[in-house]
Amino acid sequence: MLTRPTSARSWRKTAQIWLAALRPRQWTKNGLVFGGLVFSLNLDKPELVARVLLAFLVLCVLASSGYLVNDTLDAPQDRLHPAKARRPIAAGLIAPRHAILVASGLFLLALPIAAWLGGGFLLLGLGYVGLTAAYSLWLKHYALLDVFVIAVGFVLRAAAGAVVIGVMISPWLLLCTLLGALLIALGKRRSELASLEATAPSHRSSLAALTVEFLDELMLIMAAASIMAYSLYTFSERPGHPPLLMLTIPLVIYGIFRYLYLVRIAGLGGSPEEVLLGDPPLLGTVVLWGLLSLGILYLAPR
Repeated sequence: MLTRPTSARSWRKTAQIWLAALRPRQWTKNGLVFGGLVFSLNLDKPELVARVLLAFLVLCVLASSGYLVNDTLDAPQDRLHPAKARRPIAAGLIAPRHAILVASGLFLLALPIAAWLGGGFLLLGLGYVGLTAAYSLWLKHYALLDVFVIAVGFVLRAAAGAVVIGVMISPWLLLCTLLGALLIALGKRRSELASLEATAPSHRSSLAALTVEFLDELMLIMAAASIMAYSLYTFSERPGHPPLLMLTIPLVIYGIFRYLYLVRIAGLGGSPEEVLLGDPPLLGTVVLWGLLSLGILYLAPR
């Protein structure tokens, strides 16, 4: 049997290590950029779809650049975490100087494309990069402020999707995104605190000021606020938006209930993208919500 040359296997292994360091699973967060396109009823316009797809790719590149910098700075703390210790930089598979070099290259690659997409998108992209940098260097050390920074990053993604196609940013889109992102960020902190227990402050200093019970209370508040905000959004009268959107409310409620179950009962939540992609009921609910929303928005009579 013929085997591949050692050099070929080495290149493949190296590529796999770098791909893991770029965290492609977390690119799912950038799916928010499609919200403005879908809910402004422009999904049938190929030129706008192409702009949003390009914006999605730019945000993925910028996000991966930020992940490399963050993982380089967090490597000593990540080695104390059972899952994060396997990240390529924390595991010593990628040298910090190489990670920073690649992160700089990715940023320089994305910058001119972001500028081509428009000044507004460029400003939001730079704002996202600046916020990520501030989080990695300082803001992640402050309890509760860190979860707001994470949530604002989600809001910037949603706003970028509207700006890149020149539509008005819906306050409902921003509010629902903010509340949902706060719920997810709080779930992430709760999972870290519950899994690491006494060693949690050594991994993340902000966890020293928090308790699982307190985070549970905040999560319940955010869950209730998210359901209420989304329900009010579907009730509101807007041109082109049929009232049948109210039919999607039960899916949103179940999705939030399922997330609370996974975080508080199943002990998951440390990696939101893994929770979404690894739990069939939750993933199925999100897919069904998307399909039902598309059907109502684009096929239902107005």
